[in-house]
Amino acid sequence: MMNVDVSDARRRTVRNLALDSALFVAFLIATAPRFTGIAIHEWLGIAFGAAIVTHLVLHWSWIVGVTRRLFDRAPGSARINYTLNVLLFVLITIVVFTGLMISETALPWFGIDMRPNRVWRQIHHLASDASVFLVGLHIALHWNWIVRTGRRMLAAWFPPSMSAEPVSVTRREVQQ
Repeated sequence: MMNVDVSDARRRTVRNLALDSALFVAFLIATAPRFTGIAIHEWLGIAFGAAIVTHLVLHWSWIVGVTRRLFDRAPGSARINYTLNVLLFVLITIVVFTGLMISETALPWFGIDMRPNRVWRQIHHLASDASVFLVGLHIALHWNWIVRTGRRMLAAWFPPSMSAEPVSVTRREVQQ
């Protein structure tokens, strides 16, 4: 049995929720290049790729643990979650890679000019559309954790008053 300090576990949970929330917001913004412009879309896509790598590193022990027991004794929900995460990783990797291959701003900034390629652009759009769907499924599968963790964090940041007893104020105290 592991001896885990509650404050360490709480810190990890807060870190995970913060990173996951930032990833989600970045994902939403990156999926709207007409809203942000192509430069922000590309740079945000590159940052998103780096954040996904960070996300994987932070959850590496879960990945290794589930991979080891995937075909033995992992519950069905863990298998579904694992499969969804693998598909999402493959799609996001394709989106970032093809995004680099069709880059109009980020790579030229480094002096790397790519020829326009319709095939890369089509793959990029298809993988992006599919990833929107899978991100929605990912959030749906984790919705209970998101709500539960969000409520605990809000309760910690905004605790109820220390005293449940009503405070009585006399007329004299009000006038002073």
